[in-house]
Amino acid sequence: MATLRDWIEETLRTQLAPTRLEVVDESHLHAGHSGSREGGETHFRLDVVSAAFEGKSRVDRHRLVNGLMDEAFKRGLHALALKARTPGEAA
Repeated sequence: MATLRDWIEETLRTQLAPTRLEVVDESHLHAGHSGSREGGETHFRLDVVSAAFEGKSRVDRHRLVNGLMDEAFKRGLHALALKARTPGEAA
């Protein structure tokens, strides 16, 4: 079975065709906090640049990504820190 990080990256690449994608497991920073577990893969930081965000508000962008991550939350993801930008915003 692929790691949760790999699953997140593949899902976002497939669904959003990002021009930039950074998926960072920050679980070690949350050890002992709510939602953390042995082995990590509970807290991720995402930086996604995609044309799919064009015309969408910040809230709508976050809703889109969180919706795509539904299965990840079922697999133990606890929290996402998300930066979602259009290619023009990332230039």
